[in-house]
Amino acid sequence: MEVVRPWLDNYPEEIPHHIEYDNIPIQTYLKNTAQEFPQKIAIHFQGKELTFSEVYEESLKLGNYLVQLGLTKGDRVAIMLPNCPQGVIAYYGVLFAGGIVVQTNPLYTERELEYHLQDSGSKLIITLDILFPRVSKVKALTMLEHIIVTEIKDYLPFPKNLIYPFIQKKQYGIVVKIEHEGANHLLREIINTSVAREIEVEIDPAEDLALLQYTGGTTGFPKGVMLTHRNLVANTLMCSKWMYKCKKGEEVVLAILPFFHVYGMTTVMNLSIMMAAKMILLPKFDAGDTLKTIHKLKPTLFPGAPTMYIGLLNHPDLKKYNLSSIDSCISGSAALPIEVQEQFEKITGGKLVEGYGLSEASPVTHANLLWGHRVNGSIGMPWPDTDAVVLSLETGEPVEIGEIGEIAIKGPQIMKGYWNKPEETEATLRDGWLLTGDLGYMDENGYFYVVDRKKDMIIAGGFNIYPREVEEVLFEHEKVQEAVVAGIPDPYRGETVKAYVVLKEGQQCTEEELDKHCRKHLASYKVPRVYEFKTELPKTIVGKVLRRVLVEEEKEKLSKIN
Repeated sequence: MEVVRPWLDNYPEEIPHHIEYDNIPIQTYLKNTAQEFPQKIAIHFQGKELTFSEVYEESLKLGNYLVQLGLTKGDRVAIMLPNCPQGVIAYYGVLFAGGIVVQTNPLYTERELEYHLQDSGSKLIITLDILFPRVSKVKALTMLEHIIVTEIKDYLPFPKNLIYPFIQKKQYGIVVKIEHEGANHLLREIINTSVAREIEVEIDPAEDLALLQYTGGTTGFPKGVMLTHRNLVANTLMCSKWMYKCKKGEEVVLAILPFFHVYGMTTVMNLSIMMAAKMILLPKFDAGDTLKTIHKLKPTLFPGAPTMYIGLLNHPDLKKYNLSSIDSCISGSAALPIEVQEQFEKITGGKLVEGYGLSEASPVTHANLLWGHRVNGSIGMPWPDTDAVVLSLETGEPVEIGEIGEIAIKGPQIMKGYWNKPEETEATLRDGWLLTGDLGYMDENGYFYVVDRKKDMIIAGGFNIYPREVEEVLFEHEKVQEAVVAGIPDPYRGETVKAYVVLKEGQQCTEEELDKHCRKHLASYKVPRVYEFKTELPKTIVGKVLRRVLVEEEKEKLSKIN
């Protein structure tokens, strides 16, 4: 397929068109950084700090223990942890041992966890004490042989480590006591008794898997995305080249994006390890805690999701905090409203730009320039060594500039395929091109625009309506904090447009007011016919709105009526 690359003409001279990729496993970056910056702080967690040397040694200790348990190259190990030092140590420890990491959401129910462990064939899981009962209940239904357990207090400073168990009991209502014996293992015992010896495992970076990253399951059952060491090395290096003003050994990264999501894993954890940046770990996003952390610890980089920036901007105490340390933010996982971008930049003085990616691409493929010309409403340009085309939905051939079609991507960060799903792999990968399922177009300068998911497009009365366009208009209303648009069944139009709206705190608004606003900016057939005001929208852990949940609720309401 012939590819036209107008975006290369718009790269600043600091960003290379091509990168020479290190032919190494992704975990080698931790070894290299620990040797170059042994005493530099790698992790800050609730006041506790670990150096790169300590993170490397503890990862090796875990890796050696896993080998003693019988872990061999290619065995899958599930990591079910929030952002905490143990999560970083577990990730690199598994890789040093030659295992394949299976990132697992700590919020999974027993049913979701069972599917995840069964499908991946994980032999071992590393998890929190409060999640141990959930894991124990599904163990017999999976291939799990061992459970390694850690407690948040294991990596808290004094006296927080003494106080935390009481907080945990109050918050979760349980105290879990686990002995280091049999199939159950305690991470603190492993770190105290194991040796930090280098492990010899032959890794072919281009072929061997580092990660099974399960898709969010926003459509059907989650699929295991097979990402090689080369995929992860390539995307992390691309990220470092795109953020060319960032200085090795000097940056401080706010690590709120969960590491069990590929976006947080690459743009926060792997990038920080490669660049010797200090990570400030926060286990979950809380707007108040985040504002205090930025004010006190002064991070320079803040990769995030739109809902995080929205949450900070709408916090009642925002003006009490100094956010000026923030220099660079790449927003992903959902569309970034222009108004949010402009407000956040005004408050911080830094740059916030929209990027684009998906699990199948490790995950980033496009971004706007942090320092240079950017186009509002665009996902930006393809990263170095990344090709992108827009394909006709009818013919599958490239369309003309400005025409809408399905975005397809090719590059060294593209997955090997879906785990044990050859048919789905064949349907998604065509001659090395990843079919994203996203509809969009490219302008004459090589900037790409996503108009919507192929399956989210609303067809009402024969017209194609892209929810994102309607959502952008709703976001412009001064009283609207969040909005999502979906197609709901309609006996006359086939589908009709419904808007779900969360208002800013203390605001009141009517359907008539929003309708009037939308009619000023949209063709009449795109204007929502139905509005529903909500206090919150259903979201994934990284803030992506689950549109399908809202659609399913509508279908359920209709079935009860009928």
